[in-house]
Amino acid sequence: MRISFKTPFVVIAAAALLASCASRKEVAYFQDAGDFETLVDNNTSITKFKVDDLVSIHVSSLTPEASAPFNLYRGASEGGIRAEQVDYLVDQDGMIDFPVIGKLKIEGLSPDEVRLLLREKLSDFLKDPIINIRLRNFTVTVLGQVARPGTYPTNGEQITILEALGLAGDLTLRGKRENVLVIRDFNGTKVYNRIDLTSKDIVKSPVFYLTQNDVVYVEPNKVGIRETSVGASTAITVSILTSLLTSAVFILTRV
Repeated sequence: MRISFKTPFVVIAAAALLASCASRKEVAYFQDAGDFETLVDNNTSITKFKVDDLVSIHVSSLTPEASAPFNLYRGASEGGIRAEQVDYLVDQDGMIDFPVIGKLKIEGLSPDEVRLLLREKLSDFLKDPIINIRLRNFTVTVLGQVARPGTYPTNGEQITILEALGLAGDLTLRGKRENVLVIRDFNGTKVYNRIDLTSKDIVKSPVFYLTQNDVVYVEPNKVGIRETSVGASTAITVSILTSLLTSAVFILTRV
């Protein structure tokens, strides 16, 4: 007595193959862009400091001794080892504790605005101070149907959603390109925006330029959902077939 289980596996393989087929409309970016078409990017990206940001501020002047009290360092500059400058943490009230001056509210301000504020505060102590300000913890998180999900630091203070997806290895063929979600935090309030990567007009989106701690989520498209369903169905079918085969072998050996 021969028992064949080839047919169910052939059906399952065929279903998986059909489910894995994706059209150009589902995977291509910038589908409506024409040849030699020009689109001016009027979108702007200005970093605004948020709670829990780490901010590097260095003050210098023509008189180093005068500007020294306005810079914080960790460790001593001895034996050729340079002291490490201390960054400022924006507290829950949006403040930093600056030397000599005291508490300064910088939440919601841009680096240029903080620079102007400090220059005004330091005018009684320094003449023409040079103030360098940098955000130290600019990271974005990319999740979902991308090659390498994770949290990525940036070297500067500006990154587009395309650059962030590039850091994550780009979308897989199972990623839904026309409905990518960007989650942004404003003073504890989460704002959800969606962007269509298949359109050239993405540069006009308010989330084309990401801000620090933005989360980008790429949901699965129909292909990804079908593959997940087929995979689950295949696992269940294999389990059932295995049980049936085991039972059949047991019965045949008892006969």
